[in-house]
Amino acid sequence: MLTVDFTRFPLAPGDRVLDLGCGAGRHAFECYRRGARVVALDQNAEEIREVAKWFAAMEEAGEAPAGATATAMEGDALNLPFPDESFDVVIISEVMEHIPDDKGVLAEMVRVLKPGGRIAVTVPRYGPEKVCWALSDAYHEVEGGHIRIYKADELLGKVRQAGLKPYGTHHAHALHSPYWWLKCAFGVDNDKALPVRAYHKLLVWDIMKKPALTRVAEQLLNPVVGKSFVVYATKPHLPKADAA
Repeated sequence: MLTVDFTRFPLAPGDRVLDLGCGAGRHAFECYRRGARVVALDQNAEEIREVAKWFAAMEEAGEAPAGATATAMEGDALNLPFPDESFDVVIISEVMEHIPDDKGVLAEMVRVLKPGGRIAVTVPRYGPEKVCWALSDAYHEVEGGHIRIYKADELLGKVRQAGLKPYGTHHAHALHSPYWWLKCAFGVDNDKALPVRAYHKLLVWDIMKKPALTRVAEQLLNPVVGKSFVVYATKPHLPKADAA
């Protein structure tokens, strides 16, 4: 299940991509399949080990084209272990809402991004997220949990302040908002509640089968209750005088 829309955020074979806070690696895997040279970075050692295993399995199965590479590594989003202007593309999906110093993370992403490079940022959307917080303290009052809810204008403002130029936005995963509302209503750790189990089966069916009915329904509902807000931006080239 991808949050970044690669029709709006195109990759070229050979692009050097950083998936920052990669988690289970869903976006890193897609970039690898598209021929990119991918670095998946996260502070969670267990998840990084699993991502590395999947990269190896993909290589063995021939899922990535010739020239594509993939590396999984532990790292700190506020102190990235890369030189300036190392990447053509940076993706940070559902991460910034967890980090107190979100401006510092944006600054690090801009530092390692090449001029003309592209960034995709995704965060939980304000409306659906507010419902989750209202229904359950346990949803967000946990170690490493969500510490803020972004309004669209706030996130766009921080992206611009970091020196980036936004060029597109959209919402994603409308069908997932009711699932999280149910989770919050019945208990975020209670997977046995019948409404939660039933809705989870629907989501799994939708992800696996991709039926036209739910695809159309989600497209229509995304502007209203999409669970995620996605921003695409570029790092401008410096004027020649400034570059000199």
